[in-house]
Parts: sequence; C-alpha cells; structure tokens
Amino acid sequence: MSVIIETHNLSKWYGNILGISDVTIKIEEGVSGLLGPNGAGKSTFLKLITGQIKSSLGWVKILGQPIRNNPSLLASMGYCPEQDVFYEELTGWQFVMCLLRLHDISYEQRQSKAENALSVVDLFKDKDRVIKTYSRGMRQRLKLAQVLAHDPDILVLDEPLNGLDPLGRRKIIHLVKEYEKKGKTVIVSSHVLPEIEAMTQKIILMHQGKVFAQGDIHSIRDLIDTHPHIVSIKCNNPRLLAEKLIHEDFIFKVQFGREGKTLIVETDDRDNFFNRIPLIVMQENILVEEITSPDDNLQAVFDYLIGK
Repeated sequence: MSVIIETHNLSKWYGNILGISDVTIKIEEGVSGLLGPNGAGKSTFLKLITGQIKSSLGWVKILGQPIRNNPSLLASMGYCPEQDVFYEELTGWQFVMCLLRLHDISYEQRQSKAENALSVVDLFKDKDRVIKTYSRGMRQRLKLAQVLAHDPDILVLDEPLNGLDPLGRRKIIHLVKEYEKKGKTVIVSSHVLPEIEAMTQKIILMHQGKVFAQGDIHSIRDLIDTHPHIVSIKCNNPRLLAEKLIHEDFIFKVQFGREGKTLIVETDDRDNFFNRIPLIVMQENILVEEITSPDDNLQAVFDYLIGK
C-alpha cells in the first residue's frame, strides 16, 4: 500500500509546554486510528499534518509534498476538529454551502454536494435551523457534513464520535469503513478504545507527546514479550485440559474461571500453544466451545505499553 502521510522528527512545543516530540511515522491508505488519553498530543499531531500549525522541528509530507502553503493538497483533505468552530447565526445549509464555495465549484454542484453531505449524517431535515439552536449531537454531525461535502481523498477526524448517541456512532463507524472501501485515507483519533477497535485494526498509540507503537493491534501485542499471553478456553472438561497443559514448558500458569467451565492460561509462546491445543483436545475427547485472548485487545496493549 502506498504511503499517504509521512513525518520525520516532527516536534511541536508551546513555550515550555510539549505538544509532540520526535514523531517519525508513515501512514498508508485506509483507516488508521490515533489513540491516546487526553493530553497525549493527538490534536497537535492532527493540526500539524493538516498544515494548520507550523512544526518546531521536523517535517510533514502528504503524498510526498510539504503540506504547508500547498492549496492543492489542502483541497484534497477534510478536517473535523475536536472543538466546535461555527458561524452560529448561519443555518446548517448555509454553513456547508459557504465552505463549499472555497472549492471553486458551480452553485448547482455546491447544492448537490451540500444536500448529499447533510443527508449522509441525517441532518438534511434540520438544514434550515440556525446552528446556535443545534444540540451537541447535531453540531457534531454538522462538523462531519462539512468534512464529507467536497469528497476529499484524505479525512482527518479528531474525536468525531463525541456527543453522538449510540445510533449516530454506529452510522459514523459504518461510514468510515465505507470510505476505506472507496480507497480513501482516514485518520481518526479517540481516547475511547472500543471506538477505534470498531473502525480499524491499524493503530497509532500516543502517550505524553510520543508515538509508542504503530501497526496492527495483534502484531503489536505479539511484540510485547514482557507480558505472557492470556488465553481463555471454554470447554466441557477444563480440569482435564489443565492437567494436560500444566506440564508443558511454554505454560506459565493455569486457573479456572468463576463458573468452572473456563480455563485461563498464561503462555509465553502462543504459536506453540495453539499448535498443541488441537492435539490435546482430540486425544482427550474434550469439547471446546470457545477460545479467546482477553488481553489481545487495544486496552490491554495500551496499558502494557505505558506501564500500567
């Protein structure tokens, strides 16, 4: 896959306050999740890659070109800020139409694009209401409408699900996935781990202004060898399975779940473990209902990386 966004030694500080430090990454097409707690530097990073602020050190390139003072590149991007930035006296329709005028397209095209964008986020029926009367969820959807209206190739979404109800969240998550299928590049930030997991497995983990890890969530977990993998096995005879596994040299610990139907295993060699399990269950005629890895998820990986 082609590299869409690249940064090298990217750093930004505000006086004595560090925004981000020495971020060198490459982002390919598709959906990438930017994850980290509030204050991790996510918004600063997004403002830098969209050319809104100038770096203190390092550089940003989009499709191999510098982003600053590059109108053609900026026109191919859509940005949803975390904070509301509206002309409060305008209607939702006027706001989107006003921003579309910046793209030098005909009035008829602007009308068509504005109608489509507002419909996608379920706001068309409220298009003639003044923005200052919008609820928090409606304001969030309006921000998303202006991102989508000019059909950009690169979407940068800073906490896009804030303020949305569960139905609204599901629709936006589905929309992000649809844009990936269209070959778009989407960078979406959040401090809510399940939101990112619902949209993509490609993540960038940030903490205290630095990138701790980047890549597929499961690949990152495999690289954290300081923590044994936890595997949960639901079966009809967990005690027999425990008896057979406890003697294997790649097993650290076994324990039983609360209801007595689940065996929880800690291993330092997951590949060896999964190769051995089928042989044991067939030899001992054990019926396995489910095998899961409760620590092979974003929350566990993030906690391991920041040392919680």
